[in-house]
Amino acid sequence: MIAVDAWLPSDGLTLEPNALRAAKEQARCLALTAGPGAGKTEMLAQRADFLLRTGTCRYPKRILAISFKVDASKNLKERIQRRCGQELASRFDSYTFHAFAKRIIDRFRVVLTGNDALDLDYSIGERKVTRRQITFHDLVPLAIQILKASTVARNAIRQTYSDVFLDEFQDCTDQQYELVKVAFQGTSIRLTAVGDTKQKIMGWAGALDGIFQTFARDFSAVPLNMYRNFRSKPRLLRMQNEIIRVLDPASVMPDHQLAGEEGEVFAWQFENAQGEAEYLADLIAGWIRNEQVPLSEIAVLVSKQLDLYANHLMVALEVRGIPYRNEQEMQDITVEPAARLVVDYLSCLYGQREPKAWIRLMNQLIPFADDEVQSSVRQNFQSFFKEQRKIIAMAELLDEPFSGWWDSVCGFLKEIGMETLVALSPDYESHARLGEVVGDTKARIEELLELTPDLPQALTRFSDDQAVRILTIHKSKGLEFDSTIIMAVENEIFFGDQDANRCAFFVGVSRAKRRLVLTYAKQRDRPLNYAKRWDVIRTPQQEYLQYAAKFITDLTHI
Repeated sequence: MIAVDAWLPSDGLTLEPNALRAAKEQARCLALTAGPGAGKTEMLAQRADFLLRTGTCRYPKRILAISFKVDASKNLKERIQRRCGQELASRFDSYTFHAFAKRIIDRFRVVLTGNDALDLDYSIGERKVTRRQITFHDLVPLAIQILKASTVARNAIRQTYSDVFLDEFQDCTDQQYELVKVAFQGTSIRLTAVGDTKQKIMGWAGALDGIFQTFARDFSAVPLNMYRNFRSKPRLLRMQNEIIRVLDPASVMPDHQLAGEEGEVFAWQFENAQGEAEYLADLIAGWIRNEQVPLSEIAVLVSKQLDLYANHLMVALEVRGIPYRNEQEMQDITVEPAARLVVDYLSCLYGQREPKAWIRLMNQLIPFADDEVQSSVRQNFQSFFKEQRKIIAMAELLDEPFSGWWDSVCGFLKEIGMETLVALSPDYESHARLGEVVGDTKARIEELLELTPDLPQALTRFSDDQAVRILTIHKSKGLEFDSTIIMAVENEIFFGDQDANRCAFFVGVSRAKRRLVLTYAKQRDRPLNYAKRWDVIRTPQQEYLQYAAKFITDLTHI
């Protein structure tokens, strides 16, 4: 335990003034907005360190963090373990909204009556079955119902936590916010809501407008803004600042924070989509060959309809032998803990030497227990693993080296058991969700095996660090890359709600750490078998290109 005045950010980090103030707040709720790359997750980790080390979160009280995605929840927990250490971090609970809701239901389901009553062994599936099964979308409403009906349930939650972190709060839906209010409004619990209003691109999911203003009013929260971007070089920051002037004039960053000429911005016009694809593929090849830019540090973003706009580029990359990942549907599966477990197991089983994969595998499978238990688990698994290696060796003798890879996975999952799998993520308490993740993992590996029949190579491409990323702007949220290409900066793709489009463009631009490329083609031929509206003749999105105009390193008409 250390005194409040003696606390300093862990690992010797320097926090900007508002971030330091937020980390050390002892009384008020906080509504903290920040730009992309401004260190929102790090601020939460430092705040947890402050609360726990100084006793501001007094034992046995705990800290609750609620996130919107499994990977965000896991990343926050891991960062806090690094900052605080394992012992203090054991008093930090990190859940998704749905996982938090399920815990309320599991503990207080007896409050539910009538058509909502649930048996002890209820499950989560595709449809609702009286008493036996609910859907994923029932979780939050049922948790709200329980807390509204039961003083005991409300008090149990409130007596457990002194502090609540709400990450990526700009995406909070009306039902999720209702759960927060029912659980914590009117108490002395300190809530810290963190997010970026300029990244609110989940309107389709019911995200509230002005959620931070609403939260500040409902919880008497202190509004703060973090301005510093730790990701992008100064030239890119100044371009982003031009977009911020339109999105949120009050959040424009001061000039002295943006000084310097580092960073590159390019805008290129092409006659047609084929020429665009060939040029970009050669450009990427040059970055990899001449600058040794890692494949994982290159991203190609498209506003929407990824397969229709990036199809020529994917062919051109394939011709040049450049690995890429079309993440139209697969980004989420690659960050799932169960997917990572399966890939690591297969990598160890079929690969030559995979020490990193083996270490990750052991960390997931060996429980936190005394040395005797850990040793027993390790010996049992190693015996199982050796038997599986013998089966593979026999298949290789029969010239069928990878024929039984999925049987190996099924045997592995059966060996480690459901309890181990569920422990990987709170969301896996829904066995239907776990089954979906495992099925999607199998489908993704099968897709990669169609590109390369060598299983270890396919598993390498499954990983984030071995391929150029091709994804929509929406799926790029929260990621960062050395070199980012935004294709098709055209009116025909940025149609509809221009406020939402401008926010999305800003998210795309702010993914780049060092280099940003914008492209526009005068003509894009209709994709084969595409029957919906398609404009062959294209026009540049002048507003978006104008944001870049003052910072262009090279403006070329090709």
